[in-house]
Amino acid sequence: MWRKPARAAIAPHNRPMLPALVRTFSWHELRRHPWRSAAAVAAVMLGVALGFAVHVINASALEEFSQAVRAVEGQPDLELRATRGTLPESLYGLVAKAPQVQIASPWLELPVRARSSAARAGVPLRVLGADTLLLPAMAPALAPRVSEGGDRLAMLAPATVFLNPAAQQALGLGAIDAHTPPITLQAGLATHSVRVAGTVAAGGPPLVLMDIGAAQDLFGRAGELTRIDLRLRPGGTRAVLERALAALPGWSAGVQFAAPQDAVQRVDSLSRAYRVNLTVLALVALFTGAFLVFSVLALSVAQRAPQLALLAVLGATPRERLALVLLESAALGLAGSVAGITLGAALAALALRLLGGDLGGGYFAGVQPTLQWSTAAALVYGLLGVAAALAGGWWPARQAQRLPPAQTLKGLGSQGGRAGHPWAGIFLIAASALLASVPPIFGIPLAAYVAVGLLLVGGMALLPWLVQALLARLAPLAAGSTLALLALERARRMPAGAAVAVGGVVAALSLAVALTVMVTSFRGSVGQWLDSVLPAPLYLRAAGVAGGDEAAVFPPGFTDVLARLPGVARVQALRSSSVQLQASRPAVALLARPLGGDPARALPLVGPALPVPPGRVGVYVSEAAADLYGARPGADWPALSETFRPPVLDGQSPEATFFIAGVWRDYVRQHGAIALDSEDFARLTGDRRASDLALWPTPGTDADALRAQVLARARLNLGEAAAAALEITSAEAIRARSLAIFDRSFAVTYWLQAVAIAIGLFGVAASFSAQVLARRKEFGLLVHLGLTRRQILAVVAGEGAAWTAVGALAGLLLGLAVAAVLVHVVNPQSFHWTMDMALPWPRLAALAGAVVAVGTLTAWLAGRQAAGRDAVMAVKEDW
Repeated sequence: MWRKPARAAIAPHNRPMLPALVRTFSWHELRRHPWRSAAAVAAVMLGVALGFAVHVINASALEEFSQAVRAVEGQPDLELRATRGTLPESLYGLVAKAPQVQIASPWLELPVRARSSAARAGVPLRVLGADTLLLPAMAPALAPRVSEGGDRLAMLAPATVFLNPAAQQALGLGAIDAHTPPITLQAGLATHSVRVAGTVAAGGPPLVLMDIGAAQDLFGRAGELTRIDLRLRPGGTRAVLERALAALPGWSAGVQFAAPQDAVQRVDSLSRAYRVNLTVLALVALFTGAFLVFSVLALSVAQRAPQLALLAVLGATPRERLALVLLESAALGLAGSVAGITLGAALAALALRLLGGDLGGGYFAGVQPTLQWSTAAALVYGLLGVAAALAGGWWPARQAQRLPPAQTLKGLGSQGGRAGHPWAGIFLIAASALLASVPPIFGIPLAAYVAVGLLLVGGMALLPWLVQALLARLAPLAAGSTLALLALERARRMPAGAAVAVGGVVAALSLAVALTVMVTSFRGSVGQWLDSVLPAPLYLRAAGVAGGDEAAVFPPGFTDVLARLPGVARVQALRSSSVQLQASRPAVALLARPLGGDPARALPLVGPALPVPPGRVGVYVSEAAADLYGARPGADWPALSETFRPPVLDGQSPEATFFIAGVWRDYVRQHGAIALDSEDFARLTGDRRASDLALWPTPGTDADALRAQVLARARLNLGEAAAAALEITSAEAIRARSLAIFDRSFAVTYWLQAVAIAIGLFGVAASFSAQVLARRKEFGLLVHLGLTRRQILAVVAGEGAAWTAVGALAGLLLGLAVAAVLVHVVNPQSFHWTMDMALPWPRLAALAGAVVAVGTLTAWLAGRQAAGRDAVMAVKEDW
């Protein structure tokens, strides 16, 4: 009969040797199975690398953008901008004479497309018109440098520009000299040939500098300014200046005071949700990597159970055995973190070199940043990798701590397996539901992300109870088959072991299901939205033109010209503009289109449209505008009314009181959009230009022939160069292109699903292998009782099928719950739009079925080696 060794008699003698023995034991184990250790390290490395790379790319892009803003705008104390449209040049005289102002610098900014002999496709860049005599004091990086041998007064010459290095490179121009060929600038539908006289030192995206007077003359912007930069006299303050300007005769409220750093803050706030969500998606790999560490260490502990028991006999305390496994998990996490930081930095450098700072969100287009290393961020992500590994190794470490030495040395293994009470899991899920209702914190759904984490952990905590409950109901169905009953009863009476075996699959499958449902719901909602906002078969617009007021390229009356063409049933003018409601936030898009008496036909409204009271102008806000600015249906919007007041009162612009008549969905403008009727816009602004034209052909009209007619009429009315800049696109082509962009943007989620499922299935394989190794005596006994090798494998495969079926069901239910949080909480709080939840049942069923099939096959393969051992020797080891 086995007797427990006298621990007190053995421990003191061996105590000095234990630390070295434990370290050697851990190091030997990690080296003995390099492939297994490498898999765990790779999982941690992948999560750390993705998260760190996303952080470095976005931080580098934001820093580069900030430096470019400082170089281009200099260091003024204040900026004056119009809340809508441009500033009148007469305002410059009023501001420059204010006693608090030391220097006032006028600016005109225009987005254009530039072409050269080397870049015929066109390069988007900015034209900056400035008072070149003030640049050395206000923005030294923009001071023009005339090429060698050039005229020193070229900076004041008409149709003459100076390029920054990015524009020079994009246009394929070498050294600037007297022989540099002219370049062509396209603004709207007009093209202008300009001479390149030199360069400017400012970095950042491509830009060209001109004298402001020359720019106004060239582009037909006489009397218009984009902004006025101010440097105050010593002792002058913004508040004093605002009061002084407000007291001037004719001053209006249509001017916005902004700090120089507001431009960086606008981009930062606009891209914050995008960056956070990319980081969270990247950390999904780290989350599933923790389960792979868990599986690897669980298998390791099962394989080394006799050695761990021997260490216990030699004097190792339970706490030391716990520390032993945690030390191994920390070593795996540390190796994965170091490799992940290195790989993440390399990925970030490669992405910045090939793609710039834009990861698909469009927030840093044109920026070519250099990598900004952050030791603090590297330490944070490194600690996250180690923490994930320690979290994955905690349960195997507890198993090693609770290992019964006597039973283990006899080869009986662990006999635990009770499911326990489900109260902990229920409490976590309830807490998750409460957190899901918490509003965003600093514009980020932090509580919702914690809710998703608690939901996953709570579901995992309920897994043993769910296994026991479901398999108990299935037990009567297996009463007619001995093998099936044996497999089912073994699986049912070891719910804790089942939870260990399929925990990785449940976590991976739930994340895969959640991402699948979220992407499917989003894509379906975007498709419905495109059908609503693209009612016309054809659309005419200028190619490559920027948005806002610069998109207004069609003169008044051109709509009527096209409407009279044969084959055209109807033409509708659409106008895009913008308003700056807050200096620290991006401008809100202002869309003017015919709404008629039924706005629901022109806009994808959320809820019914409210009747507009007499004397009010009805507007319809997007969900983003409603969330960001608190614009609620049924109320007036004074802030919007202020933006329609001209900066200098002219006595001609009518007053407007805007009434919020409804909310509509918009999946393009994250910063918000406002829609109003075209007639109201034209009455309030006096501007009847159009940005886009929607065309409805008469039935039976050939689309190609109609395109030719429209372009011919455009050449006749607008000119040859203007017609060449136009493009006619069908609604089907716009829809297909938009959905293709959507699919490319979310391609990373499918890759993450594949990674998560692969890690989960590897966890199943490791867990089953660990349990099979611990049960080799049991298999030997079954052979002695008359079961063949095939029957034993059938029992093991049956257990795997039962466990993975329950795991697939749990993962499916948990994934749907996580998807509900993503669709109804995370997306509205992050991007301020809602969507309808769609469940792709065939795809979800295929995912669950594939998991069950692969899990069953994995269990069968894991049992082959143990079932093939000599039965006599397996049982003999127990005596």
